Amino acid sequence: MNAFLVAATILIAALAPLLVVTALRAPIDGLVALEAAGAILTLVLLCLSVGLGQPTFFTVPIIAAVTSLIGCLVFARFLGRWT
Repeated sequence: MNAFLVAATILIAALAPLLVVTALRAPIDGLVALEAAGAILTLVLLCLSVGLGQPTFFTVPIIAAVTSLIGCLVFARFLGRWT
């Protein structure tokens, strides 16, 4: 087990408070937590690709980062209509 796999494990554990905020707080707070979770999951995927020695897996976190940003912008647009 190298440092990148340890970092990925710690980052996955950091998602728990974000899930609690998403479930229990106001929708706008949940949206911010969702955006932070997208960034953390991108870092987790990058750490896993380096830790496992698979440089071909770099494309997955890049696509995940872009789709996470676009998805949160679309959700914010619809959230603005409901509030």
